[in-house]
Amino acid sequence: MTCCEGWTSCNGFTLLVLLLLGITLNAIPLIVNLVDEGQFLQNPISCFEWWFPGIIGAGLMMLLSSLLNVITVIGAVYCMLVSLRALSEGPLICNSQVNSTSSCEFSFNNLRNIHPESFNLQWFFSESCMAPAEVTDPTLSGTRASDGGRYSLNFSSKENKHRTIHFSVFLGLLLVGILELMCGLSQMAIGLLGCLCGVTKRRSRIV
Repeated sequence: MTCCEGWTSCNGFTLLVLLLLGITLNAIPLIVNLVDEGQFLQNPISCFEWWFPGIIGAGLMMLLSSLLNVITVIGAVYCMLVSLRALSEGPLICNSQVNSTSSCEFSFNNLRNIHPESFNLQWFFSESCMAPAEVTDPTLSGTRASDGGRYSLNFSSKENKHRTIHFSVFLGLLLVGILELMCGLSQMAIGLLGCLCGVTKRRSRIV
């Protein structure tokens, strides 16, 4: 087995693992919403879970990559962009009083408006991401931390639960997208090198 063939085999297995991981991560907030609310399409943790970055970007498009490796790269970039936007925005509970898909705007303009200078995770690391006037339900507000207003991992409050799930899911999907992008690009490079090596070997045999 040549080095190219060995890398292709290893790369294919890695992409399969990343595919399953991406789909699983994307499904977590959907399942949590179904268990907590008893409904599948209403009161989501985040708008961006319905962009399906793990199921479509890291999953479906990677399956189609057997036909064209470029699709892997496109799917990985899509997964990364949605995840970055989700991490920048935070969960719905931090941005809207109405925790419903009616508050979501599904437009690709959202992916174009990602600016590095405005990216921050203040909604996650602060004591609370909600304005005091918005806290009408005592189960929504997080437990006040004793370390000067920093976030504490406490699932007893709905706000902290949503923030933790949102952060964990989309950070994981961002990493999955980055790894898939690297694997996709390397697969394209290996394919090109394999083609060139094959041409070179055929020429040497002719000579």
